[in-house]
Amino acid sequence: MILGIGTDLANIERIERTLERFGDRFRNRVFTEVEQAKAERRRDTPGTYAKRWAAKEACSKALGTGLRMGIAWKDMAVSNLETGQPVMALTGWAADRLAGMTPAGHEAIVHVTLTDDHPWAQAFVVIEARPLT
Repeated sequence: MILGIGTDLANIERIERTLERFGDRFRNRVFTEVEQAKAERRRDTPGTYAKRWAAKEACSKALGTGLRMGIAWKDMAVSNLETGQPVMALTGWAADRLAGMTPAGHEAIVHVTLTDDHPWAQAFVVIEARPLT
C-alpha cells in the first residue's frame, strides 16, 4: 500500500547561486558527507545538489510533514546503488515519522527517482508499506 507520495522541482541555477553565496555553510547544513562527495565528483555539481535538494523536499512531503515538525535536512540522505539507482535513507526524526506511518506487520520502502533538464531538477518519492513475509 502507498503511505505517501511527494514531488519537488528545483531550479539548478538557484542552487548554484546558493552554493556560491553560502558555500560550505549551505552544504554542511543540508547534505551529508556522502552526498557532498558524490556531488563534488560530478561535472554538473550544482545539478547533482539540486536533484538531492528536490529529493529531500519530495521525501518530506511524502512523510506528510514538509520540512517542519523536527525533520532535519540530513535526516533524509540520497545515495546510489552500484547500478546508479538512487535510494533514500532516513534517520532521526524522519525515520521516527516513517516508523509511525508504517502499519504493524509491514516494512516501509522509500522509492526515489531523480531527473534533470537544465535549469530544472526534479524528484519523486513514493513510500510503500509492504507486508512482512
